[in-house]
Amino acid sequence: MAGRKPYSDDLRIVLVGQIEAGRSRREAGRHLKVSAATAVRWAKRAELTGSVSPDRPGRRSGSPLDAHTSWLLELVQREPDLTLEQIVARMGVEKGLKTSKSSVDRFFGRQRYSFKKNPAGGRTRTA
Repeated sequence: MAGRKPYSDDLRIVLVGQIEAGRSRREAGRHLKVSAATAVRWAKRAELTGSVSPDRPGRRSGSPLDAHTSWLLELVQREPDLTLEQIVARMGVEKGLKTSKSSVDRFFGRQRYSFKKNPAGGRTRTA
């Protein structure tokens, strides 16, 4: 479901209204072109909570690494030659946070910070 927006509350309200008016959940879902499972979930949510809105509308924002922004930025300022693997290891040892190389890379991407490969040291140049 990545990249998709949640259905609007208006559509959810119409569906629940149709069910309350006597349509079956599956029939209301078919009429509004949503799956039967979706219609059942929305109706159950309305019964249990009185709300049709999703618990978490849209995508969760942020990252667990955001709480360590200043520490991470200071770390790469002090030691600019660190690799992503080394940063992940340091997070585990110094912060007790288990993370992945890709999470750290995305974090630094959001900070507009990129890691570039260093030119090969000691390589001889052609004449």
